Amino acid sequence: MRTGILAQKLGMTRIFTEDGEHVPVTVLKVENCHVVAVRRRDSDGYDAVQIGGGVAKVKNVGKPMRGHFAKAKVKPTRKLAEFRVSADALLEVGQELSPDHFVPGQYVDVAGVSIGKGFAGVMKRHHFSGLRASHGVSVSHRSGGSTGQSQDPGRVFKGKKMAGHMGDRRVTVQNLRIVSTDPEEGLILVRGAVPGAKGGWVRIIDAVKHPVPEAAPFPAGLRAAGTPESGAEAAEDAPAEETPSQESGSEAEVAGDEKAGDGKD
Repeated sequence: MRTGILAQKLGMTRIFTEDGEHVPVTVLKVENCHVVAVRRRDSDGYDAVQIGGGVAKVKNVGKPMRGHFAKAKVKPTRKLAEFRVSADALLEVGQELSPDHFVPGQYVDVAGVSIGKGFAGVMKRHHFSGLRASHGVSVSHRSGGSTGQSQDPGRVFKGKKMAGHMGDRRVTVQNLRIVSTDPEEGLILVRGAVPGAKGGWVRIIDAVKHPVPEAAPFPAGLRAAGTPESGAEAAEDAPAEETPSQESGSEAEVAGDEKAGDGKD
């Protein structure tokens, strides 16, 4: 069992396949996804990895968490999540996960916090049909109707579907297919919609109802430790060299001084 990934929802768009098929996709951003801590069965009682996602400002991180990130030698992250893994899928602290952790065509489960809808009635919250539009019903067409019983038991059962707060709860959508990944930009395109608003954080794991493809990297898809410097940075770091004209001028001055010295002797 492999670890999952933390990603930020950027929004939805669409792409077209070579056959002209229209595919709605959700764009997920994977940034600074490092292993912050590792739980082992011999010391903690279970096997898991703690993953961080996003970049947080140091001033917004408390001192205890600063020490936690400093111990792992990683930048402070905005989110932390723990993923249970098998013993052979444990990772090392400080390793960074890449969108290549998932392969196109793979099925995944995505969990996030749904958009809050506030206080909602039974028709919107539980899809009740409402009361009749005529035959004695007035004012209360969208009400829930009777909620209790007669004298026995004379109470409302727990869990009764009634009006109340809607949304803003953890929701898991299973069996979403990975359309493509972009390691350079840190993007994952998932077919369909995922829970949460734009900018919200989601957890992506291998689908529990589908086998993991053989092409999926094990124990994880990791980003390379070092990245090559860009041309501008390399140019700034490189030492300044003298131009050929400056070199020739300096050589001529040295030669002239030597000849003058020979004449004096």
